[in-house]
Amino acid sequence: MKAYFRRFWGITMSLAGTLSHEVGSSLMATVKPIVFVVDDDVSVRESLELLINNEGWHPETFASAQEFLDRPPLSTPSCLVLDVSLPGLNGLELQKRVAQRVDLPIIFITGHGDIPMSVGAMKAGAVEFLTKPFNDAVLLTAIRQALERSRIALAREAEMQELRDHYSSLTPRERDVMALVVSGLLNKQVAGELGIAESTVKAHRGQVMLKMKANSVADLVKMTARLHQSSATDQSPSSA
Repeated sequence: MKAYFRRFWGITMSLAGTLSHEVGSSLMATVKPIVFVVDDDVSVRESLELLINNEGWHPETFASAQEFLDRPPLSTPSCLVLDVSLPGLNGLELQKRVAQRVDLPIIFITGHGDIPMSVGAMKAGAVEFLTKPFNDAVLLTAIRQALERSRIALAREAEMQELRDHYSSLTPRERDVMALVVSGLLNKQVAGELGIAESTVKAHRGQVMLKMKANSVADLVKMTARLHQSSATDQSPSSA
């Protein structure tokens, strides 16, 4: 009976995780993507606004980099069509300002580009670097690629936030048990390390598996690695 219950619980958790991912992906797919345009030429903004609207996306236009920065970030699939030459803060400087927003891919457009400039922009993560006048089809293809990249980034961040929330729900003792379990210790060894009864370790371990929505120790090991990687990224100098 216990073996049957464990098998049933494992299948249930697996299905719940699959359904949660599918529902999240479905909701993400139904949200209307936003294409931001930053260009100081009003005729360019108006023509791109029409082009973007015709593709079923939501355009938002800005005449300067500062105007764009004043707009609060969104958790919606989006990308930025950005002119290099802007009054005040230029496009390349704006790219540096929003470098941590991996969910906001950038497509550069310019009438005064050169090879070093385009190489620098692409190395910094730009999706495309187009010289005016450009073909609408080429821009639209770049926007589609950028929006797909944005969707993937947002989905990954949502998964990581869910994992962080699960870990935050653990008690200090449950975190101790989890750390020792993923290091490869058996229940008896964990009990010895923590100075508690083996039955208590089993109880804590069960709660860890439940709260983390893990089906196996292998799952916990993978989750721990992802949490450590995320923590290291958050604390890196580039993210400061």
